[in-house]
Amino acid sequence: VAVACYNLLHKQYLGSSQFKPTVMEHECLFPFGVIHCHFKIKLPKKTARRYPAYELYLYGEGNYAEENKNLLLTGIPVLFLPGNAGSYKQVRSLGSIALRKAEDVDFKYHFNFFSVNFNEELVALYGGSLQRQTKFVHECIKVILKLYRDREFAPSSVAIVGHSMGGLVARALLTLKNFKPELINLLITQATPHVAPVMPLDKYLTDFYTAVNNHWILKAQDLRNLTTLSVAGGFRDYQVRSGLAFLPRLSQHDSALSVVSSAVPRAWASTDHLSIITEDPKKRMSVLNHHFVRHPAKMFEENPEAFTNLTGAFMWITVKGSKWTYSVYNDSDGKYFSFPLESHRKSYSHVYCENSMLVRKCFFNVWSWFIKMWVFLTSICCSFKTVNEQLLKLLVVMLKLVDYPSLSHIVIQVPPAVGNKYTLGCEFFKEDSRTVQLPVTHLFSFGLSSNKILLNSTGLLYNVQLQHFNQIYQAFKIYIDSHCQSLRERKPSVYRLHIPWSYEDSITVAKVPSLAEISARLHIAQPPNDSSMPELNIYSSPDCQYEVILKTSLLQVLGQIVRFHAGAFPVYIVSNILLTYGGQLSTLRSTGNFSLELVRTAKPYKVEPLISIVVFLQGFNWFREIWESLSLPEVDAAVLSSQDAWFPLVSLILFLFGTGIAYWSGIFFSTSLRLFSSLWLILIRPTELQKDKLITPRRLCGMVSLALVSWTTCGAFAVLIIYLQYLFKVLKAQSSVDSIPEATQSPSNSRTLAEAVNSLKMHITILNLFTSWILFAVILICILEILMNSSTSEVKSSKLLKIAAKVPLPLSVAMLAFGRMHLYRVPHFVTFSLLLHVLCCFV
Repeated sequence: VAVACYNLLHKQYLGSSQFKPTVMEHECLFPFGVIHCHFKIKLPKKTARRYPAYELYLYGEGNYAEENKNLLLTGIPVLFLPGNAGSYKQVRSLGSIALRKAEDVDFKYHFNFFSVNFNEELVALYGGSLQRQTKFVHECIKVILKLYRDREFAPSSVAIVGHSMGGLVARALLTLKNFKPELINLLITQATPHVAPVMPLDKYLTDFYTAVNNHWILKAQDLRNLTTLSVAGGFRDYQVRSGLAFLPRLSQHDSALSVVSSAVPRAWASTDHLSIITEDPKKRMSVLNHHFVRHPAKMFEENPEAFTNLTGAFMWITVKGSKWTYSVYNDSDGKYFSFPLESHRKSYSHVYCENSMLVRKCFFNVWSWFIKMWVFLTSICCSFKTVNEQLLKLLVVMLKLVDYPSLSHIVIQVPPAVGNKYTLGCEFFKEDSRTVQLPVTHLFSFGLSSNKILLNSTGLLYNVQLQHFNQIYQAFKIYIDSHCQSLRERKPSVYRLHIPWSYEDSITVAKVPSLAEISARLHIAQPPNDSSMPELNIYSSPDCQYEVILKTSLLQVLGQIVRFHAGAFPVYIVSNILLTYGGQLSTLRSTGNFSLELVRTAKPYKVEPLISIVVFLQGFNWFREIWESLSLPEVDAAVLSSQDAWFPLVSLILFLFGTGIAYWSGIFFSTSLRLFSSLWLILIRPTELQKDKLITPRRLCGMVSLALVSWTTCGAFAVLIIYLQYLFKVLKAQSSVDSIPEATQSPSNSRTLAEAVNSLKMHITILNLFTSWILFAVILICILEILMNSSTSEVKSSKLLKIAAKVPLPLSVAMLAFGRMHLYRVPHFVTFSLLLHVLCCFV
């Protein structure tokens, strides 16, 4: 995490309250002999009573901890918000690094890191706590600022760093009615799913997201003074895909930045899920761009000198050619290399220079002796300092000559470098001559075909544009085979996959010669108004040959589908089971047998065409008006299409995944049931098969008792009890069925056995359909209490069986239409289907 300082503001009175925060208690550890402390800060009584489970802490270590335990703070306040099941102790990483940074500048400025203890609540699974957390953070900010009100330069705002769901809570502060936006001016989020929840398990969660994102879109103009940075983890983050971490597109563009960690300069790596401040918004954005987008391999300068004089007793060397290379080792003399532009303007469009360091040391040691390679654009006697870009082992700069029409020369200053070995290179080139286009292979090539291009390198840079690479379901393997004519030691090749519409670049370093492999995938699809193409930048070596081979990667295509749509798997699994359930009821009505129907009934064409027709018709105003007049929610497929995360075949693939999972989980459940049944037969002698009554006084009391438990305490606990009771009932039925062949067979016994087998199959299907959800706990308890004692004999003669058999199909369609992005809606459909089954037992 890169952090820059901000100017402390004038003292601000924060209210008439005489409450003075103090340290209540502290917890200290001593890893590696260094003290690390978390000081618990006393909160106002009203706040403590309202939020008894939450706490506010100040982090400190070493002498800094001792100096600040009395809360005599003089630093810049930063508040860390943990995410789902996160700990306030996670602030240690940020606080420790910030302290080291402050020591490097002799504590000219430093940060005070606070953190909130949210009691490790699972807010990614249950959104009912998010609003309470947001209000508590508001109170914490007011308490933190009161700690500074007696200081000479009291800050009036707090910087916030939010991890995962903590970043969403920070954004939600702006939705509070009594929140003053000037209380925060910088927000940094790490792996925060801003667009939508990873698993939309309840209505509270989706409503919270809708409120936050709508507020940020509608109030974008009012949030200009808040600078927001969102850092995504890349492809190593398996919990929050990076596409969800990009701030909404309609949010303020001039004060918000979204990047992927693999594209961050001096980081260049993807991170897993668990692993800068001023009052001027423009300056804050320039600091963020400096550290997170285009790092020039030097410290940030607020007002860099535009011009500088060329001083020093260095040797001047004029370079007239279009290509230039300079290698040096242990050189004690500095030099100026001058490139006249007049002779190159007509023939070339760009000039490119790079500094490669050929040393065998640790990466961080390399930068500790960084060569001061300045590039000057000269006009008469003065020069304009340009900015270099740092790419792993390269420092590069590329200039477009037409942008500097009045400049006469380019000058490179090479200072003395004792004990170091490095190579400098520059070249003038036409952009068209160094840019080639490579069409990507089709999705249905399945990696059996490939597209190739051969580059006979005569320069230092080549750009390979990847045509038609713009959708998230596309995924490719790019192989770069490099061969060189000479065997002398040469710099490694650097390959950068650049996505122009988002900061999600990835960099690969490879030896020459070698065969490098690069994975090409997207975190977000290409916006509709963007015509740019992804580029593979090859920072090459002269006299080398590069063959670029591109193939579709079927495994990574499936990986992209799983990454973007794994949350919808439960819906497709339940949809398959529901279709099976409807098929079984139809078979029971026609033949009298309740047979397994998954293979026969799992037909995607029964479900998806209806949804596609609705999505198509919603493109017409008249249909949309009718749809809205019926108060129907928007179809999830339409929402996904608007997010560029949907394509025609994805539902078919997900449906097949769901069918496979439902099938094999059914096999696993049946096998486990038979295994436990065998153990049950060994331990207990089963009773004879007999027909149970649906309702008895004892069962009615049990039903009422569990319903009261669900209503007054925890619905999930009550549903778990009834589920275990149902499972035990099915286990006893299975053991009874397994024991009958050992007995003497008779016609009546055979009929009883057939009835028992049919009922057992019915109960297994109902158990597979069973989904626990607290809002439906009371209804499910009553339904399951009746169904566990039912048999197929009551259902076969029911007048409602025909309706009950036909209802699962439309329910399955509705489930896929409205439940893919709202998993909490799934129990509605399943409960309704089971309720019809219960009615069939009575009518």
